[in-house]
Amino acid sequence: MIRVTGHIAIDEREIEESFVRASGPGGQNVNKLSTAVQLRFDVRGSPSLVSRPPASRSNRARTSSDSDGVLVIVAQRHRTQGRNRADARERLLDLIRQAAVRPVKRRPTRPTKASRERRIEGKKHRAGIKAQRRSRPNFD
Repeated sequence: MIRVTGHIAIDEREIEESFVRASGPGGQNVNKLSTAVQLRFDVRGSPSLVSRPPASRSNRARTSSDSDGVLVIVAQRHRTQGRNRADARERLLDLIRQAAVRPVKRRPTRPTKASRERRIEGKKHRAGIKAQRRSRPNFD
């Protein structure tokens, strides 16, 4: 079990990893070793995340998942397979942690009397400046 938060843990069997050839740094090894990691995690089918309502999932997680709700993370920043694998897992855990945080409900507030007065005073000042531009000087 991989501990994500205090109340969320996912089983390692729910994570599917495949290794492919990476682009980017690696020299000659890029052409002969499969160092990039494609990590797949079924968000909808995970028994660990069933208790979470779908609305609490983050937007980032929704954009990188396919139509079946399978989250796909591709890690190829590093030259070694082990570091890419650790990077992919850490990114998965970060996404789940972000989705687990419930957004704070906004409480509507009203502007204070002083702020309304400052706003009106600023508008009057600006209107006065514009009014001076309109009047024509009398040179008599």
